[in-house]
Amino acid sequence: MLIAHKVELRPTPGQREYLDRGCGHRRHCHNQLLEYFSQKDEAGQLVNKWSKAAAYQYYIKVLRVKFPWYAEVSSRVTRNAIDDLDNAFKHFFRRVKNGEKPGYPRFKKRDHKDSFALREAEKFDVNYKKLRIEKLKTWINLREPVRFHGKLKQVTISKRAGKYYASILIETDEYDPKDVNRQESVGVDFGIKSLATLSNGESFPASQPLKKEIRKLKKLQRNMSRKVTGSNRRARAKLKLQKLHFRVARQRQAILHQLSDYLTKTFDRIVIEDLNVKGMVKNRKLSRAISDVGFGMLRQFIEYKAKFRNCVVVIANRFFPSSKTCSSCGQVKQDLTLKDRIYACDCGLVIDRDLNAALVLNKYSPDTI
Repeated sequence: MLIAHKVELRPTPGQREYLDRGCGHRRHCHNQLLEYFSQKDEAGQLVNKWSKAAAYQYYIKVLRVKFPWYAEVSSRVTRNAIDDLDNAFKHFFRRVKNGEKPGYPRFKKRDHKDSFALREAEKFDVNYKKLRIEKLKTWINLREPVRFHGKLKQVTISKRAGKYYASILIETDEYDPKDVNRQESVGVDFGIKSLATLSNGESFPASQPLKKEIRKLKKLQRNMSRKVTGSNRRARAKLKLQKLHFRVARQRQAILHQLSDYLTKTFDRIVIEDLNVKGMVKNRKLSRAISDVGFGMLRQFIEYKAKFRNCVVVIANRFFPSSKTCSSCGQVKQDLTLKDRIYACDCGLVIDRDLNAALVLNKYSPDTI
């Protein structure tokens, strides 16, 4: 089993400089390759057609000769930029073939998702709370030891809001998914006020961390906009804004991890809705609240943790009327609106709208129309 453990790094000033160079070299190589394979002639046709082999030849014969300072860090830092760009082009061609929005590969910006990867086990090593990287003479301290033991596969170094992280991929058999006294099934209804309402009556309130910090974010954004572009004061203001955004994101992730962890540990079968999040955020009045809750991320967390713990995740059909269906008699109430928070059926059932939807989802099966 492959499991990644993301750990915060505690580098010295010299180590920070090396990690920044690694991020910068990888970004520079990516942009140079993308620029070369995006050149067009006067007729608007691409001069150099993308292929991984052509990119490797250009990297060896041109880039490493033209920019000898690539050798300051491990050669795999810049070499792996070819693999990442090749993956981006594959997804681009797939989307074009399927008639989706293409999303052509983009140039990378400084201080925006800076990272680099070492995908060969001999290029790095982990010893308890220390990490070794090729061409860095000293070991980097980790905030905590790696939780799993096994064969090291790769490490990805990333920088977020002034902090450095190492995502270490390990092949291990240590993870034990067995849990005792798990309940059979549960239906989960997602919402804005209550993040999740379960069919057993439990409810998890939505934290909405962005809503709590929106005034402070606006203040920091105005402050940064007044600074001169390229100045040190603007850089400091930008870092403050990045740290607040990062804290909001981590708070959101913490809530989603807690809920997904509880569901996959407690239930053998979890039924959730296939929400059209892209369509939901088009509602101007609710778009910020919907994005703040993180429905898509929650589904992702539930699905990957369910694989570890041998749970079954059932995704209800997007057009299945879980909110409009009576959990007692099965009657569908077509005139139900978003303002109706209490579900009142002709059969006499009066129940909270979200709880009713969760009960209906718990009875759902893939054969349900």
